[in-house]
Amino acid sequence: MSYGISTTLDRPFQETLAATREALIAEGFGVITEIDMAATLKVKLDADIPPHVILGACNPQLAHRALQVEASIGLLLPCNVVVRASAPGRTTVEALDPNVMVTVTGNGELGAIAAQAASRLDAALRSLGPTTTA
Repeated sequence: MSYGISTTLDRPFQETLAATREALIAEGFGVITEIDMAATLKVKLDADIPPHVILGACNPQLAHRALQVEASIGLLLPCNVVVRASAPGRTTVEALDPNVMVTVTGNGELGAIAAQAASRLDAALRSLGPTTTA
């Protein structure tokens, strides 16, 4: 089962991270959380990993509609978008496919909402470069 969409770009990490934020905003998402995994793992475990940030993206209108259909959908929100250095000068951007939440909840009424969120996330990633299914 495919559970995400991704693109790998020949762009540096910081440039791609900034472009990803802009692409999400252009598609109606706000970034409401940001987790710097590299910094966190360095502090907590003294482990070194390449730059790796998890952005919590939320489209308020879609989130509100989803909450009206499934009160516990907050367990699956916000939409996670990962930006990570994958090789020198290359950065991978991945987003969880919102259609997965329909499968997880078993609530088919979320289908149209998830499809719209997926379409917007896909558009955001496509604006960065070619996408692939993860």
